[in-house]
Amino acid sequence: MSVMVAERLLTRTDLDAMPDDGRRHELLDGAIFVTPSPGFGHQDVVMRLAVQIFEAVNGTELVVLNAPFDVELSEYTVVEPDLLVAPKDQFTDKDLPGAPLLAVEVRSRSTAAVDAVIKRNLYEKAGVASYWLIDPRGPTITVLELVDGRYVEVGRAEGDESIDVAAPVPMRLTPSEWLGG
Repeated sequence: MSVMVAERLLTRTDLDAMPDDGRRHELLDGAIFVTPSPGFGHQDVVMRLAVQIFEAVNGTELVVLNAPFDVELSEYTVVEPDLLVAPKDQFTDKDLPGAPLLAVEVRSRSTAAVDAVIKRNLYEKAGVASYWLIDPRGPTITVLELVDGRYVEVGRAEGDESIDVAAPVPMRLTPSEWLGG
């Protein structure tokens, strides 16, 4: 991971001027974070979880998208969660302007601290109702829900353990189901 340091807070315009170099570029509180493209294991977990969420929201007005897709939380914060869920009518062709109902980050060595601290704080401040942190090495899931403007851990499961979540729609989550064979 690298951070682009500038003498001023960078904006969405600066982010849009970044080259399309195959890496993930995110704007976090006015600083551009550049991370490598995710590897196979990461993407496999993302896809398996995306299918499960897609099946759960099917028939609702909700849409599930995977990165890269911009979520503009402010002029100074544009993120690309690994997965996001939001009502279809809130999307533009370019991005989701505002907080999704759910943001999911699948942690890797290069992003673990950013996901657990920086993005957690940004999502909380922006009003993202649910934030899931997935660690494929456990595998584990930590489910955070916004309560009175602060994230509260409402569930955690590891391996073959299951947890039930209510948001954005009811579903049962079992981390071991997201690991490829």
